[in-house]
Amino acid sequence: MKFQRPSVPADPPGFVPGRLCHIVIPASLAGDFSSFTALDPLLPLPVELPPGEETLNPETLKPEMVFSGILKCLAEDPQGEHSGYYRNLVNAVRPGIAGELLETALLKSRNGDYGTALEILDLLDGLCPRQPSLFLYRAMVLESRARALERIAAPGGDGASPAERALTEAEEAYERALAFPDPEMKALFYAGRFYGSLENYRRGADCLRAYLAAGDAGDEDLRREAEDMLEEIRKDGLEDEDLEEAAGLIRRGSEELGILKAREFLERCPGAGKGWFILGWGLRRLSRWQDGAACFEKALELVLSGADLRNELAICRMELGDLPGAGEELKRALGLDPDNVKIISNLGVLALKRGDRAGAASFFRTVLELEPEDPLAAAFFSQPDR
Repeated sequence: MKFQRPSVPADPPGFVPGRLCHIVIPASLAGDFSSFTALDPLLPLPVELPPGEETLNPETLKPEMVFSGILKCLAEDPQGEHSGYYRNLVNAVRPGIAGELLETALLKSRNGDYGTALEILDLLDGLCPRQPSLFLYRAMVLESRARALERIAAPGGDGASPAERALTEAEEAYERALAFPDPEMKALFYAGRFYGSLENYRRGADCLRAYLAAGDAGDEDLRREAEDMLEEIRKDGLEDEDLEEAAGLIRRGSEELGILKAREFLERCPGAGKGWFILGWGLRRLSRWQDGAACFEKALELVLSGADLRNELAICRMELGDLPGAGEELKRALGLDPDNVKIISNLGVLALKRGDRAGAASFFRTVLELEPEDPLAAAFFSQPDR
């Protein structure tokens, strides 16, 4: 058979469940591995069998099956006995494969297919082990998955919600990216922003200061954003243990304790808009709509803005029956963050409350385009009277 240069399919190799077997590639095919001149005719190569097949049919052997098998072996055992040989072979047959796989992983993540994106990154880790950039990309994909899960409130068997567990995985991945002696500058920036989103401002500020000290002159937008975040932290006194603990308690489902900690912080820093936001967030999670709305409005008075704040206020107003007010806040939130699934989903909920099923369907279709596994949007389309 002619061993043609394999191409990367739409879903790269390794994702369709299949067993591995090993075969010896005949020496007559060595020339087809153009730039790779050290093909060992005695060393078996892994082949991924098609799903459901237990043995290899030589007549159905395709180059992609060998290519897929090599990548799968590297992902499962990056330090295996023949891993160096496999890497040389893959890179000789397809010199640009690492870039292609990374591009596919990021595309899968943007499309909400986080599981496949992480599997591709596993392949890349086997092909290019311990590359600092791969640790960062993994952290960013895990963070995106965590954000997508935040709307799912059902707790897991250990009491933690899927979103909480995913956030923990994302945090562990960022820490691995930062553990290198000289972490990538973008890892410092994105980790700083991640920790800021968790209200862990002390850790976030440390990362952002390290990023600015490293002097990344190549990305002025990131530098400005880092400087703005640090200024907000400094101005509002956000490197405070009570505020950090309040946010963590609320996120883990201990809202009452978190509210107490937030109030203790606000006694010392009554002008910190973020403190009022966290207090309102805890109250909203306890369905104390009026109290939550008052806190969010206070945060707005203190010039704290942002899509999340507007969205939270909209939820409270919706539950209080102020549908026009909720609609205005959601429009403002969407203007600040046009691809925010939570906001678009809440616009769908608002349309339903107004009796506009056609409008709700439009919003929920958009939600599913951005987040195919969104439970609320999926439930809407599963109803027989849609």
